[in-house]
Amino acid sequence: MLRLLALLCLLSISTVTLAADPTHVLIVVGPTNHPPGTHEVIASARLMAHCLEHADNVKDIKTTVVTEWPSEALRQTADTIVFSGDTFPPHRMGETQQKLHDLKLMMDRGCGIVCIHYATGILGTDVGPDGDHPLLHWMGGYFANKTCAHHQGIARVFKEAAIKPTSTQHAILQGWQPFTLHDEPYINNYFGPNNNQPADNVTILATSMLPPEAPKAEPVAWCIERPDGGRGYAIVMPHFYKNWSDDNLRTFILNGIVWSAKREVPEVGVKSTLTDLTLFKPASVNVVPKRPN
Repeated sequence: MLRLLALLCLLSISTVTLAADPTHVLIVVGPTNHPPGTHEVIASARLMAHCLEHADNVKDIKTTVVTEWPSEALRQTADTIVFSGDTFPPHRMGETQQKLHDLKLMMDRGCGIVCIHYATGILGTDVGPDGDHPLLHWMGGYFANKTCAHHQGIARVFKEAAIKPTSTQHAILQGWQPFTLHDEPYINNYFGPNNNQPADNVTILATSMLPPEAPKAEPVAWCIERPDGGRGYAIVMPHFYKNWSDDNLRTFILNGIVWSAKREVPEVGVKSTLTDLTLFKPASVNVVPKRPN
């Protein structure tokens, strides 16, 4: 009887210990050829990591930032994987099929996935003529670069892009207000072969009335709840690094990452404070002329 009680006690302690483990956000940075002040993929990754680990109202988040493909140990412990880079990084880091296989194993166990700005992008060489790609299933959609035969998204800098949440009630929309940016939110994004309509398990989170000369409500952020139990989130901003200083945009992005890791998003959103964007060592925080994708 005493042995049984001791065993139950050990099991109880083990359960408490496991429950106390921090949420692990793995941030993978791919290569970029954009000029200073734009993309700044490494600085953006450091910034996201800082905001998540020092959020005012979400605790117990651990981040890891890597600039090469993460080890198996990191992949196994990640609750969500966040990508920053010029197009979807697994396509730019070599041995793509093995990396996609590694990701599939993560997705199959219910790991989250998030892509920021151009990391949502797929080139024509990355996808077949029918447009099918794992990101359609893992994240609900992607930005189809102009080199894609099946669909062509639009990458264009807009002086004023007004970002508005959709009418849906979703945790990612909590705690931020509509905002306007000088930025490059990709439009005409790709959601699949059904007349480019999102799948039933995909939620469009925000739209912008673009382009100005022929405006329509273009999806600029969306999420998915997958059959495997995992979650995906995509947002096609920011292009200019300085826009991370916008509290509404930053809250929107942090909300999506926290949600993708299956953590509760506070009703007021994930709150963070940034005093100086240069702390994260970008090449520049200034706006410079856009370099074509």
